[in-house]
Amino acid sequence: MPSLPRYFCLVLLCPLLAGAAEPDSRLQEWLKRYPDADANRDGVLTLEEAQAYAKVLRGKAGRKSTGKNAIDEGTAPAGERVRKPTPTHADVSYGPHERHKLDLWLAPSPAPTPLVVFIHGGGFVNGSKAGAHAGMIQGCLDAKVSFMAINYRYRTTAPIQEILRDCARAVQFVRHHARDYNLDPARIAAYGGSAGAGTSLWLAFHPDLANPTSPDPVLRESSRIAAAGAINTQATYHLRRWPEFLGTPGDWNRPGEIPAFYGLKTEAELDGAGAILADVDMLGLVSRDDPPVFLYTSHPAGTPGNRGHYLHHPGHAQQVKRVCDAAGVTAVAWFAFAEPRLEGDYLAELRRFLFQHLKVPPS
Repeated sequence: MPSLPRYFCLVLLCPLLAGAAEPDSRLQEWLKRYPDADANRDGVLTLEEAQAYAKVLRGKAGRKSTGKNAIDEGTAPAGERVRKPTPTHADVSYGPHERHKLDLWLAPSPAPTPLVVFIHGGGFVNGSKAGAHAGMIQGCLDAKVSFMAINYRYRTTAPIQEILRDCARAVQFVRHHARDYNLDPARIAAYGGSAGAGTSLWLAFHPDLANPTSPDPVLRESSRIAAAGAINTQATYHLRRWPEFLGTPGDWNRPGEIPAFYGLKTEAELDGAGAILADVDMLGLVSRDDPPVFLYTSHPAGTPGNRGHYLHHPGHAQQVKRVCDAAGVTAVAWFAFAEPRLEGDYLAELRRFLFQHLKVPPS
């Protein structure tokens, strides 16, 4: 059997470079096998990311032959190639479902520390907390900021409105146990890519889910966060609103897919689900008292060329920025292929933004 790097190139890259059909589906198939190839953690594997990862695999094969230890690279911008630290607490259950698990890296500190929460991408159908970026974790710990990565239910077992509440519950859980973990409950931020990006915005914009009369003490806690970071985000999970700022998606929507996103079966059911749509409409939830948000999009502008482009088009971030500006909410937006353009280490820029709004003293 061919070595892993060569197999990766022959089966994935060569057909794509030759113009093979259905590159999106082939790339997503390989993303399931090699999640670390998704460099920006947005849950979508691009051809450029696949090519870069193939080079990393070749390099790792060379290191193995010389007895050197593998490090986290290919997923890391320049200067961020570090080993992933071991969690202080791993696979902590924050709820009843088997995917209600979190990993927690606690920063040693005599005083309660801020917390950055990573929410993974993957279209709400794949991905995991294992996608947390080693450099991001270590950068937080170095600044005496603790770090948490969470799993949540997939759409195969729960609709979007419940998945979002899984993530809110994770925040409420860690806030409930803030004293146990030496955390400052007032300084919690969240970020993620793609599905994790949209979820972070939802946490930032949604009214507080705290229920003071709940028999569950976790649900009595606040779900609010101090800042959010969104990499290759969606603007809203009211999917019917996307044509307002992106245009129609062509024939990429599969029959019944949009109703199923909300646990419904037909478009007629969706017509009567206004409360559900409003609850997951981040654009409609924005209000002046919401926390600041950071937006970064690595995908190009222009007419969406395929399903993945439509899902991660910079128009999403641009629309969030417009709505935030109108409401008086601080929103910083950067793009790889649009203006304002950010070149270099976007994760370091995101970390600086989160630290600023978590009131982390400069090092």
